[in-house]
Amino acid sequence: MARVVIIGAGFAGLEVAKALGKAGIAATVVDRRNYHLFQPLLYQVATAALAATDIAEPIRKILRPYPSVQVLFAEVVGIDAAARKIRLSDGKSLGYDYLVLAAGSRTSYFGNDKWGSLALGLKSIEDSRRIRSELLRAFENAERASDPAEQDRLMSVAIIGGGPTGVELAGSIAELSRFTLARDFRRIRPQDARIMLIEGGPRLLPGFSRKLADYARARLQKLGVIVETNQTVDYIGEKEFGFAGKKIPVGLVIWAAGVGPSPLGRMIGSPTDRAGRVVVGPNLQVSGQSEIFALGDIAYLEDEDGKALPGLAQVAKQQGIHLGRGLADLIIEGKPIQPFRYRSRGNTAIVGRHAAIFETGRFSLKGWFAWLAWAVIHVYLLVGFQHRVIVTTQWLWRYLTYERGARVIAFDDLDHRGSRTKIDADPTASL
Repeated sequence: MARVVIIGAGFAGLEVAKALGKAGIAATVVDRRNYHLFQPLLYQVATAALAATDIAEPIRKILRPYPSVQVLFAEVVGIDAAARKIRLSDGKSLGYDYLVLAAGSRTSYFGNDKWGSLALGLKSIEDSRRIRSELLRAFENAERASDPAEQDRLMSVAIIGGGPTGVELAGSIAELSRFTLARDFRRIRPQDARIMLIEGGPRLLPGFSRKLADYARARLQKLGVIVETNQTVDYIGEKEFGFAGKKIPVGLVIWAAGVGPSPLGRMIGSPTDRAGRVVVGPNLQVSGQSEIFALGDIAYLEDEDGKALPGLAQVAKQQGIHLGRGLADLIIEGKPIQPFRYRSRGNTAIVGRHAAIFETGRFSLKGWFAWLAWAVIHVYLLVGFQHRVIVTTQWLWRYLTYERGARVIAFDDLDHRGSRTKIDADPTASL
């Protein structure tokens, strides 16, 4: 039987593994983390709405029903396409007959990699916990500060990037400071915190219609968020950031301006686009590599209109289901894998309390009904019934009380500027 190796246990990789497991085909899933992460809700961990364990599930537990699927907790550092082997960080290698690249993406600073230690991205649980700790710590430090200017700086948050992640972060942080933290402090007014959202393009949420993007901007501004469009950040320092020739004191900078594919895609020696995504054919096969497939954020594939498929969870999930079934048929019956066709279930983004936008084709929603659609979609996509129950309960509690239950500053956490600070906290808060 053919040996199948799947790199990455995100939405795409898991669906491939489950389809092969159902067919009884031997497969090995390799991931440097032992859990599957529901990235669309990472911002809620970062803003103390959910705990990390609410959006993560052990890979071995997910794949437990499939005896033919092995899970390998390891990091891939090299791919030898000619020899059909992958190299692991411990020096060992693993052979394959078919390789599935589903390694996802990472934060991209567009050539300004030095900003990585000054502006946190949001791609992992570690990122979300550091953002949460730094955000809460800023308010704690402001409570102790005696200088009003320093208090204002500490309670200033800059979010760079006006896509769905930036918009959701801005709305959630604004609600956290305006409603939840406002009742907890005595010397400062968290409701006066300055939340800034900076976007380099002409408007927020370019993937949505102008009408919905304008609605999102208006809702954020109603929450007190300062929205700047057509502004490119050109400086990020320890205590300030800058754009348009001016520097603004700030306590925390969060980077939501872009992501790039995993570097593993460049290791196979096949064509990539400018961002480094592996170019694949309609059947998700890598150009010039008949035994290698790529899907999810690491793959570049155009739709029927010649537009690149977006890096969305629903795209990765659909590709994983399609390739898993097709690869099983190829191995067992020799049937060729059919072209993949993406069927959009709609785009959605939350703006704030019971306010969201939802769009699919010519149909769109905004406000409370869009928020309900957003919640249903995200609960449905969560892996594990217990997570769906917990998250639904948490959201209902937040909706009724404005409370955030995960307001924990992680103990002995490494802050994003590279220094280590001792913090007293509940050790059970870590994943």
